[in-house]
Amino acid sequence: MKNQARPARPARFTALKTALALGAALLLAACDTLGGGKPQPAPQPQVQVPPRVEVTPPPIVTPPPSMRDPSRFITPAFMGNERPVRVALLLPFNSPRENVRTLSNALYNTAQLALFEFDAPNVLLIPKPTGGTAAGARQAAREALDAGAELIIGPLFAEEVTAVAPLARELNVPVVAFSSDSSVGGPGVHLLSFPLDQDVERIVDYASLQGMTRFAALYPQGSYGERVRAAFDRAVSRRAGTVVAQATYPADPQSMYDPAQRIARAYGGGNYQALFMPEGGQGLKALAPLLPYYDVDPRKVKFFGTGAWDDASLTREPPLNAAWYPAPPPEAHAQFLERYRRAYGSTPPRIASLGYDAVSLAVALAGLPEGQRYTQETLTNEDGFAGVDGIFRFNPDGSTERGLAILEIRPTGAVVIDPAPTSFNPRMF
Repeated sequence: MKNQARPARPARFTALKTALALGAALLLAACDTLGGGKPQPAPQPQVQVPPRVEVTPPPIVTPPPSMRDPSRFITPAFMGNERPVRVALLLPFNSPRENVRTLSNALYNTAQLALFEFDAPNVLLIPKPTGGTAAGARQAAREALDAGAELIIGPLFAEEVTAVAPLARELNVPVVAFSSDSSVGGPGVHLLSFPLDQDVERIVDYASLQGMTRFAALYPQGSYGERVRAAFDRAVSRRAGTVVAQATYPADPQSMYDPAQRIARAYGGGNYQALFMPEGGQGLKALAPLLPYYDVDPRKVKFFGTGAWDDASLTREPPLNAAWYPAPPPEAHAQFLERYRRAYGSTPPRIASLGYDAVSLAVALAGLPEGQRYTQETLTNEDGFAGVDGIFRFNPDGSTERGLAILEIRPTGAVVIDPAPTSFNPRMF
């Protein structure tokens, strides 16, 4: 069975119509955007100077903002008489930051992969560049809405989502964005990401079920560290646990020694049972070895983190052997990666799968009658949907729930030690 984002329970939606529609004009426009090309200006018409006559101009009539002009909706000629389901994809293809452009291109690739695999001829993907800024996202949203978008997928950053949301709400067009900042979600704005607070809830819940009640934590300095600290304090408190020691550290590896040493001193031979490090990548690789260096034995103190640990290279870090982290179930994602490699010859960034699941969801609902496809009721179906990153569902308040597994890092690779749920009954959170 194909890994389509689909209702987690059958008989909720009608059968999908299948065929593919990617307009050549749209793809060329997207490629021009990605490559930085600029269209040639049209030749200036020859204008004769009219005689000077005083005329009172007619009043300009502006349509209400809640109305759109269907004559301006984009319909490629090759689609013939097909009534396209127009889906906008807003991403910072033209960001000045190379890593952001790389991620944007990967998200676009996965969106195309979903269209090809599910062969949806009535779905027209409308890519628009945002530049990674609020102003750019606002302009991209205006263009997409003017072109007739029924659903907006993206943008990527929180400030972009904030800029797009009021325009989309005004026209009752839902947004499925990729930001992980839960504060920018809301009615009609759904975040198809990996919510930080759910990562924290899942791992703390599992640790508590293993009898752990006393915790320490090391947080990176900055807004992310503040958000994850608040989430961790809430999760531990809900389970009657205690955070007995915590410290923050700057990004510079040389400045991590002192905070790590303070946490080590607080251990005192057994003052806490587990140490939370919500860091990832090179930061985690620099931080983790400092704890054994200051005599915090990972064989006696359980190290654990967030989904930022879902990184195959961490299996080569001895201090993290037997450490825990939450993540989507890995099986379907591994199959998705293999299909992506066959199609594009490379491995995408971890969160690129969000583009695949977002477009799969759009395709899954495109077979519903116009006016019912992307309504609040349809998108907030309590049974949720299933994608390559497991089950997920959107709540009316804009929050998202995911089914997460618990994985343990081992030298041969991470293994699932507590499976992800396969349904949302009963409610998970």
